[in-house]
Amino acid sequence: MNYALITGGSSGIGREYVRQLAAKGWNLIIVSNREEDNARVAEELTAQYGIKAEPLYADLTEKDAAEKIYDHVQRMGIEVEVLINNAGMLLFSQLCNTPTEQLERIIALHCTTPTKLCQLFASKMAERGRGHILIMSSITAWTPYPTISHYAATKCYLRSFAQSLWYEMRDRGVSVTAVFPSAVDTPFYDLDDKMRRWLLRCGVMLSAESVARKALRAMFRGRRRCLPGFLTKVEAAICWLLPAWALLPIMKIPAVRRILERI
Repeated sequence: MNYALITGGSSGIGREYVRQLAAKGWNLIIVSNREEDNARVAEELTAQYGIKAEPLYADLTEKDAAEKIYDHVQRMGIEVEVLINNAGMLLFSQLCNTPTEQLERIIALHCTTPTKLCQLFASKMAERGRGHILIMSSITAWTPYPTISHYAATKCYLRSFAQSLWYEMRDRGVSVTAVFPSAVDTPFYDLDDKMRRWLLRCGVMLSAESVARKALRAMFRGRRRCLPGFLTKVEAAICWLLPAWALLPIMKIPAVRRILERI
């Protein structure tokens, strides 16, 4: 039976990944640290689409989180053909003001655990000669700007890691796709409805549904990279060319500062 494992699948983009995969007939292993939300999502998808959805509680910042997930899947006798490393956290702060614990959590969540999950499940996929891996990076992989040094660095790691893994797995029947969204309409952003609607209309913010749809399409087509949305591609090009210091005057604009203080 076809199974997809999605981390951070109980909310945000991850919630869209599991919904759209369920609609395609995939059975699911939904990994999240929100136990009640996870169980509810699994129950709803099972009832709506007639698939099997297994909720799995895990704190992905723990040192042995990947091994625990892999061992659990092995005990269940499940073959994972799609691995989506989606779980993440948003952190805006200057490095010197950031607690060490927060730095350790974001590195574990964005770098350590996804790397180990890929190592464990990609080996099995390669043995079978088929599989898909999707890794959620971010447009910030190209934007090492003030207040996101730690977040951007972890996303840049995922960008490089996904590219290297793509080269390693390309002749073994396993696709590796990295996704680089800009701002997405999820609970990450504490914005009022008016601001959210305006950002969505302008295309500055993307919907979780569209990001998941475009990312899954790229993954199943075996593409190495997905930048969902026209403005995301433009933003990536601009960020590639624009020096970091050029952003400092923009960040001093009162309206921009107010937005940054709220996210």
